[in-house]
Amino acid sequence: KDNTPAVIHYNIVEGDKVDITVAPKGFGSENMSRVFMLKPADGIEGVKEAILTAVKDAGPNACPPMVVGVGIEEPSPVPYVNELEKEMLEKINKLGIGPGGLGGTQTALAINIETYPTHIAGLPVAVNMCCHVNRHAHRVI
Repeated sequence: KDNTPAVIHYNIVEGDKVDITVAPKGFGSENMSRVFMLKPADGIEGVKEAILTAVKDAGPNACPPMVVGVGIEEPSPVPYVNELEKEMLEKINKLGIGPGGLGGTQTALAINIETYPTHIAGLPVAVNMCCHVNRHAHRVI
């Protein structure tokens, strides 16, 4: 009688220890995520606008300061994408939403972008919001 539909990932390996990582997570910020279907002609400027639109529309509902994921959540090793991450983090923080939506300069803690090839006729952009409450614990027993 609670809200714990656990998602459990496991690997059975040799050894006499159990390695456990627990990450209790809500879903409010993820509900503010967006998918944009852009035209290829929209280019990188269209991608930038989509990211900013998703953050502006989420506002305080995504529990800022947040981590914004465009793809998977790790800094990109691709130099031009890494530069885009830095540029967009600066622009997001200039939106002034701030922690808890109360205003300020720390709307996002990070933005991580992953790129993949797509059909020539499309430019899909998925923007995922993750709130700052990224609780986790790790133990080996």
